[in-house]
Amino acid sequence: MRLSWTQPEDLVPHALVAAELDGRDASGVRERWLAAGGAAEPAVSGATPEPASEELRSLARGLLAELDRLPEPVTLREAEPEDLDAILAAAEPPERRGSRGADYADRVLGAWLGRASGCLLGKPVEKIPLEGIRAIGRATGNWPLGSYFTEIGLDPHVAARYPWNRRSRPTSLVENIDGMPEDDDLNFPLIALALLERVGRGFTTDDVAQSWLDSLPGGRVFTAERIVYRNLLDGYEPDEAGKVRNPFRDWIGAQIRTDVYGWASPGDPVAAARMAWTDARLSHGRSGVYGAMFAAAASAAAVAGAPIDAVLETGLAVVPPRSRYAAAVRRGVELGRGGLGDEAAIDALHAAYGHLHWVHVLNNAALLAFALARGAGDFERTITLAVSGGWDTDSVGATAGALAGAATGAKALPPRWIDPLDDRLDTSVPGFAGTRFSDLAARTVEVSQ
Repeated sequence: MRLSWTQPEDLVPHALVAAELDGRDASGVRERWLAAGGAAEPAVSGATPEPASEELRSLARGLLAELDRLPEPVTLREAEPEDLDAILAAAEPPERRGSRGADYADRVLGAWLGRASGCLLGKPVEKIPLEGIRAIGRATGNWPLGSYFTEIGLDPHVAARYPWNRRSRPTSLVENIDGMPEDDDLNFPLIALALLERVGRGFTTDDVAQSWLDSLPGGRVFTAERIVYRNLLDGYEPDEAGKVRNPFRDWIGAQIRTDVYGWASPGDPVAAARMAWTDARLSHGRSGVYGAMFAAAASAAAVAGAPIDAVLETGLAVVPPRSRYAAAVRRGVELGRGGLGDEAAIDALHAAYGHLHWVHVLNNAALLAFALARGAGDFERTITLAVSGGWDTDSVGATAGALAGAATGAKALPPRWIDPLDDRLDTSVPGFAGTRFSDLAARTVEVSQ
C-alpha cells in the first residue's frame, strides 16, 4: 500500500519546489537527490507507484531535515511575517466591518448551504484538468455550467480520457445526489464549530490539535494535515508539528477550515482572523495561514451583510500587502473586473499560476477572488465560475459558495442548487451524525453570542 502525502521519497520533490518558491537555496540538496536516483518532479497524486529502496528512503529523510534548516531570505521574512501581531501590523485591518443585522441568522444558513452547494458542484471534477472540465461540460450540454455535473449523454471517449473522481461520482452527479455527501471541506467547519462550543473563542493551537486527534481518522486528512497528524502522533508539540518535513505549508488546507470563525464573528474581521491564525498555524505557514485569515475575515463581513467588493477588501485587509497571497487575490480581482471573457480570464490565471500544484493556495486564491469579483454577489454565477476554473474545484467552490451564500442569504438562494441538499449532511465527525444545515446554522448563531 502506498499512502499518499507521507512517504519521504515522495515529499522531497515537493519540498524542493517549496524551497525554490520561497527563495531558499536548495541546489545542493537537489543535486544529491537526483544523483541518488530520486524523482525530479513531484508526484501529482501524492505517491509514486513503487516504494523506494531503503537507501533512497533514508536519504530522503535526511534531506527533508536539511531542507527544514535552510535559511530564509530576509526579504521573505519582511514581506511575509508569520507572527500574528506582525501580520496584523503589516496589514493594518479595520476593527469592524458592519455589524449583526436582523437577517444575520439567515445569512449564516446561506453560508452553510452555499458552502455545501459549491463543494458538491466541484466534487466530481476534483483533480480533472481544466481542459477536461470544459470537455465534460460541453459533451453533456452543461457549458457554461448551469447545473451540477451529469454523465447522462457523456461521450465515452471523453469519459475515458477524463474519468470522474471515483469517490465522488456515486454521490455528486446530479442524477445521484441525495443530500450532501461527506467531504473534508465540510468536516473541518464542523470541527471548528465543535471547538467553539466546547472551548470557546479563546481556544489554543493545542486545542485544535486535540480536536483533530479526537474527531478525525488519519485517512480523512491530506497534504499538510496528514503530515501534522503524523507528527503529532510522533510526539511533536502542536507549535512545531507543522514545521517538520512538511512541504505543504503554503497549500490550501487551512483556507478550507476557517469560515466558521467568521460566521461566528459578524462584522469583526480581526477577531475572526485571530482565531483563523490560531487554527491554521498548526499545519501551515505564510500563504497557507494568510488564506485561512482571508477566508475568516471575509466571512465575518459577508454574514454582516457587506457587499462582495467590501467582502474582498475585508479579507485582504488582514493579509500582509506585500505577500504573494495578497498579490494573487489582487490579480484575481483585476481579472474579475476586467474585460476578458470568462474562459480567456481563467486561461490568464492558468498562464500566471499554472506552474503550481493544483492544491496550492495561491492559484486557488486567485481563482476564488476572480469568481467572487466577477460573480458580484450572484450565487450561481459565483460557484460556477469557481468550479469552471479548475484546480481544487470542490474547495474553491465551497469557499466561493459560502461567501456568496452569506451575501445572498438562505431565503434567496436558487432552489435548484439548494433543494438537492435536502438540508442534510453526511459526516463521520463525532457528534454530528444525521445533522442538518438548519441546525448547524442555529448552533453557529449560538456560539456568536
